[in-house]
Amino acid sequence: MEKSAKKGILLVQLGTPDQPTTRDVGRYLDEFLMDGRVIDIPNFTRALLVKGAIVPRRAAQSAATYKTIWDKETGSPLMYYSVKQQQMLQEALGEEYHVALAMRYQNPSLPDVLAEMENMLLDSIRVIPMFPQYASATSGSVIDRVMEIVRKWQYIPSISFVNSFCEDDLLVETIAEHAQRHDLSSFDHILFSYHGLPVRQLEKINPRADKSCGESGCASCRETTNAFCYVSQCYATTRALVKRLNLEEGKYSVCFQSRLGKTPWIQPYTSDALHDLATAGKKRLLVFSPAFVADCIETLDEIQVEYADEFKALGGEEVAMVESLNLNPKWIASLKRLALNERN
Repeated sequence: MEKSAKKGILLVQLGTPDQPTTRDVGRYLDEFLMDGRVIDIPNFTRALLVKGAIVPRRAAQSAATYKTIWDKETGSPLMYYSVKQQQMLQEALGEEYHVALAMRYQNPSLPDVLAEMENMLLDSIRVIPMFPQYASATSGSVIDRVMEIVRKWQYIPSISFVNSFCEDDLLVETIAEHAQRHDLSSFDHILFSYHGLPVRQLEKINPRADKSCGESGCASCRETTNAFCYVSQCYATTRALVKRLNLEEGKYSVCFQSRLGKTPWIQPYTSDALHDLATAGKKRLLVFSPAFVADCIETLDEIQVEYADEFKALGGEEVAMVESLNLNPKWIASLKRLALNERN
């Protein structure tokens, strides 16, 4: 008799359009940007902004960008690597576990995947949002949505969440290993570029924070002030990588990409950092993107194309990118520890 899985592991990624078409990208952007944790303004105002301005203006443009990273055979890079990570983790954990994959936005959807898990009558479910650093707009949104769905179940199993793993030693070891595929000494400067957030979202995590929190550096904030702040966790990841790679002060800096709108976002902005480095005569840059665990549009296009072209236009010569965690076995080992709650 085949043994039934009794423990569930749910990996949740951000999401990706089903196809790189204007229609599918528009649906993805609409669901993503209508999340009140992503654009944290009143619902009516958000709907006017998203449905009336952002999606109509950006859908076709974003679809064109997605087409440049879309593989004819494997499709979306984020989907490809996420499915492979799910399969590799399933193999690592064995038949006692059922490892599922959902996307916070679009497909496979959280409601559909959780409905399948509900019918399995699992003893427990452990949810792993695939974001090393906690933010309300990413991990917080995943946890919120899972709780919203599960609270309607008649039988609710034991449920636990991983809310961050920004200093996990295997995570850091994997990123460092990928970085060492490059000759680090050949680069003029190294950038740790994290996904950006509006500064107001940082203040909501810590209402007592100084209003300049997003611009203050946060070099030791996780250790001394606010361990839950996204920026403090970004700097914690950076510190661990700097130590692992033995990088010298002045050789590297932290910045934030992908801002949207006119409100203040976390600084320094990656685009500004590129301008300053080019002005200072730097020619070759190596960029880490430690907020992502798989290659996606933010790494493959935004950094390797958009920022690389921008830097070259300013007089630079090269922007090289450290590969995301993707299918490295050490990353799967890190995921296994998170699934089993075996923190380092």
